[in-house]
Amino acid sequence: MLQVVDIRQDKGTKWYAENDSFTPLLSFIFVTYGSCVYWIGGSKVVLEKGDMLLLSEQASYYGKSIPTVLHEKYVFAFRLASLLPDLSVLKQTPYVLWKSGMYELFADRCKTASDQWNERLPYRETMAAALLLEMLVLASRELDRGRPAAETYRMAETMRSYIQLHHRERVTKEHLGEAIGKSANYAATVFSSVTGQTISECVHAARMKTASYMLRHSLLTVAEIAEYVGYSDPSYFYRIFKKTTGQLPSALLAERDESAN
Repeated sequence: MLQVVDIRQDKGTKWYAENDSFTPLLSFIFVTYGSCVYWIGGSKVVLEKGDMLLLSEQASYYGKSIPTVLHEKYVFAFRLASLLPDLSVLKQTPYVLWKSGMYELFADRCKTASDQWNERLPYRETMAAALLLEMLVLASRELDRGRPAAETYRMAETMRSYIQLHHRERVTKEHLGEAIGKSANYAATVFSSVTGQTISECVHAARMKTASYMLRHSLLTVAEIAEYVGYSDPSYFYRIFKKTTGQLPSALLAERDESAN
């Protein structure tokens, strides 16, 4: 349905790229830190953290870092190998720009695709295409719904911040309801509609991010890390870690810093 040609991660203050519209490739760009700028058909477009940009095959552009401003972003270059479902994100030319409420989900999908691509794992093209297609579907749903009202988005961000601060503890919809001053069911509905994740999915993701760092950079055992991030049963931690990251904890242990030993 689509073919990923390249995935790269741009970093720093010296990035530059251009396209004269003769290359039959689309680009999906997701900014994870800082900001950068594109000129697309004469229009200036500034991208900041959380922004996503889809450039069509017809887009003539150049882009560059903003002087003295660090930025990081993922860039997927791809072509449409056959007809896709009627996705609204692919209909807008020469580009479409939006800020997703599902930042953590998109960041996770981009990182997974980029890691597998750069490590040249078996079937990396198929995995990258599947993850990109998922993101395009989610983006189309967001564009069709329209951007959440400012207050709704603010409440979702408040709940997301609460989870980041308390993910090692038990987090329920009641806790999030208290955090935004609304009912538990209302909080759960707002959270899932804006972020695209359930509360438990977001908690697990935050725990796995902490666990991944500790597996690489601490002296703790897997069982100790599991308990630290909130799992009393190591076997359950193993299952969630594999489901969330696609790897076993032992794979990250093998990358542990020598300075941690």
